[in-house]
Amino acid sequence: MVKARGCDKCNEITGASTLDLLSQDLAKQVRTAYDRIEDRGMATCLFGAGGTCCRNCNMGPCQIIDGVESMIGVCGATADTVAARNFCRFIAGGTAAHVDHAREMVRGLIATAKGETPHEIKDEDKLHKMARIFDIEIEGRDKNEIALELGEKALAEFGQQDGTLTMVKRAPKKQQEIWDREGVTPRGIDREVVEMMHRTHMGVDQDYRNLLKQGARTALADGWGASMLSTELTDIMFGTPVPKRAIVDLGVLKEDMVNVTVHGHEPLLAEALCLAAEDEEILALAKKAGAKGINLAGVCCTGNEILMRRGVPVAGSFIQQEMVLATGAVEAMVVDVQCLMQSLAQVVKEMHTDIITTNYRAKMPDAIHIQFEEHDAYNSAKRILTRAVNNFKKRGNFYIPKDKKQDVVAGFSHESINYMLGGRFRQSYRPLNDNIINGRIRGIAAMVGCEHYKHPDDVHFKIAVELIKNNVLVLATGCAAQALGRRGLMRPEAATEYAGAGLAEVCETVGMPPVLHVGSCVDNSRLLIALTEMVNEGGLGEDISELPACGTAPLWMSEKAVAIGQYFVSSGAHVIFQNLPVSGSKAVSRHLFEEMMDLYGATWDVEEDPIKLARKMIAAIDEKRKALGIDKKKERILMDMQMRRELEGKALAGAGCEGPGKRD
Repeated sequence: MVKARGCDKCNEITGASTLDLLSQDLAKQVRTAYDRIEDRGMATCLFGAGGTCCRNCNMGPCQIIDGVESMIGVCGATADTVAARNFCRFIAGGTAAHVDHAREMVRGLIATAKGETPHEIKDEDKLHKMARIFDIEIEGRDKNEIALELGEKALAEFGQQDGTLTMVKRAPKKQQEIWDREGVTPRGIDREVVEMMHRTHMGVDQDYRNLLKQGARTALADGWGASMLSTELTDIMFGTPVPKRAIVDLGVLKEDMVNVTVHGHEPLLAEALCLAAEDEEILALAKKAGAKGINLAGVCCTGNEILMRRGVPVAGSFIQQEMVLATGAVEAMVVDVQCLMQSLAQVVKEMHTDIITTNYRAKMPDAIHIQFEEHDAYNSAKRILTRAVNNFKKRGNFYIPKDKKQDVVAGFSHESINYMLGGRFRQSYRPLNDNIINGRIRGIAAMVGCEHYKHPDDVHFKIAVELIKNNVLVLATGCAAQALGRRGLMRPEAATEYAGAGLAEVCETVGMPPVLHVGSCVDNSRLLIALTEMVNEGGLGEDISELPACGTAPLWMSEKAVAIGQYFVSSGAHVIFQNLPVSGSKAVSRHLFEEMMDLYGATWDVEEDPIKLARKMIAAIDEKRKALGIDKKKERILMDMQMRRELEGKALAGAGCEGPGKRD
């Protein structure tokens, strides 16, 4: 049945643990994405890949060829219009996913502040910081009272029709001026998504530049609105991540425990399960069933959330979700929203495993639905775990890949990076900026996004190794972070093994890996804050577009990745994907790859080959270094006492002093 076991292509796109599992008789009975890829036997649609297939009305669908008069839409829509509309709908779809996620986190904060959840306000410092941004009085007020007002003000921004999103003022001043000049400053979170969908309806906006302008505004409503709110409020409720050691990959499943995997994106469910997994009643039930306890493990971005806050191990990323189940060792996979393969319920059809959906937005045929009630989160979690425990005795044959797990250090929030660089009393990005200026660190690369089945499993690894050996510090999120963790790049020891001399020296001094795990896909907003802090620290330009930084989502799969990419480009950061569905329009490609530089100081780019992609990123970083005048390595000068006296004298003169003993 399963051709993938002998398929060279599928052997390339799987990791060591997946290959080990696929070789087992147990897994051979399971049909997964690897089989479906092999069985398709058809090439990618060139119209769809180029972005020129239009289904926006019932006169088509129209397949359009750029420059061919007879191959335009029935309505007259050109390749430029259709490619821009399709690209913008990717942005709107991805933004909508982050928006709905963020809305649930805001509602969760409000419920927590009212005492309606088992959670509590864990990071009061961040609560106060966010309250100040929203002009909320904090003096003499209880944390829950502050959190309630913050939640209500944040919730109002989803339906806001005019004005400016509050979080936008966190961006560098020059960046805000660019957005105002271009007319892309987001007004309300939901408004931008709805307007984008309206403009892409048949017969509305038919100017590709105008469409892409609203695409930029919609993406900014995500990055500097929804995603940033979600990340900050999650930190307030569950604690801001700090670095901690953990393990990832299929080997984290345990033979003698009830294995419950948590898959999706919203951490409210996962956090409740973490609390309920320690409940004495649940533990007693597990022991009665013959298990030693509950083993929670993450999948996809929910896995990233509980990994970086609680050190809960991650069993698999997006492309491993079916393989986690194919082990036969999972009692229940609990899912909420986003990136859930419909095949999950089919994979476990002959197994004891339950697929449990928990969100009314995301139901699945043949799965079991147990609605997660936020106001009764603890009991909802206990009901879910009770069902999983009852499955333990039904477990049949299973196979957990031995020694297929990797140590990682995760939890590098903006705050923890700040702390690591300067300590408690001198927290600052100054050491990072100084090491970029002096050349030990060449620049910063963000590696974000998904994984999929079109490319080999080692694409992320190849890109990251090429970057860090050239002294580029890598910050990773989402499934890209998990892929790099599985390959051993998120251990401090990896700096010695892979990094260039300058980056290795900094990593060894601080005690950090050369690739930093910064969170889930919604946490890319942390990178925006980090880049802003680098600008504010000084010495590297006045806005994000001047920083030696570049981003990539090489194996992007989800619409969310396009929204993320666009809010980085609109914020001034160069972004390179392996492909984009716009090649069917020369004008749209030119606008994304060239003309956006004049608008935002950054552009999109594409490159299929991973090494060439990494080198393009390095070239973009070097170009910024040259513009800043820091491209030439400065010699270290050992200063003698006379030189120090001269330097001190100049400093005193610059301060308007005449030296010791001569002040007024």
